[in-house]
Amino acid sequence: MKTLVQESQNSHTVYTQLLNENITQNQIDAICKDSQNWDISKARELDKLNDAAEPELIAQAAQHFGCRSVAFTYNDPVVFLEYAVDVAQACHALGIGTVAVTAGYIKPEARAEFYAHMDAANVDLKAFTEDFYHKTCGGHLEAVKETLVYLRHETKVWFEITTLLIPGENDSPAEIDALSGWVADALGPDVPVHFSAFHPDWKMTDKDNTPPATLTRARDIAKANGLFHVYTGNVHDPAGGSTYCSGCGGLLIGRDWYELSTWALDATGCCTACGTRLAGVFEPRPGTWGRKRQPIRFQR
Repeated sequence: MKTLVQESQNSHTVYTQLLNENITQNQIDAICKDSQNWDISKARELDKLNDAAEPELIAQAAQHFGCRSVAFTYNDPVVFLEYAVDVAQACHALGIGTVAVTAGYIKPEARAEFYAHMDAANVDLKAFTEDFYHKTCGGHLEAVKETLVYLRHETKVWFEITTLLIPGENDSPAEIDALSGWVADALGPDVPVHFSAFHPDWKMTDKDNTPPATLTRARDIAKANGLFHVYTGNVHDPAGGSTYCSGCGGLLIGRDWYELSTWALDATGCCTACGTRLAGVFEPRPGTWGRKRQPIRFQR
């Protein structure tokens, strides 16, 4: 289960889907003041521009390096939908899955076409107020909620949610309670939610780093609302980054950053202690790739 990247390590995580090759794109679909990868998305320097890569080349590279899936990440693949679909088709022809890292902001007609070619997605639910979406992202909350409901009830796409917690902006207990309560009611308790730490960047350098205690508090609130799999991100927190059984509460997958310390799943993805199935997509045995990164370049 390998991860290949062309740029810096991505802040988004899909914990219960096969790990992937990250293919970066230097475009965005929303002008987010809190962007944590703005130097990539807005780069104009030649050393940060993409290599030219035909869809077949990407699929072949993933196959060559033993990747089980390819992720469209850093910038939202909905802005290069046709290319993403072409790459996905080339990957599927070789038995390789596809993962979208997205803000979930897409019209219904394009949404159906796009997700028909994706096997998994990590969707940013950036906050749970219209005010935040309007002022910080230049978008609307309801459109993202519609995408999440669509994924849950009208597709077989495995998806997880990431919320970047920004001090004083979207990290209040009341907002976390509303967000996680909605996820539990509208999407179900098995949908993983990741609360990630913010660092000052781009147009929000006036904000502080997210305290680890804020992430832990958010995780506790979400679990109290019935969510089974809630994680902390962008901080060193083995307990908050690990997966626990929704049946017996035992540790199923122990994580320390990208290293796996515990694997208590059988070959069918069930808890070895009580037999409860863990929602997600798994291989019969854990991978050993860990923190290593393997940059690749595409040349015609």
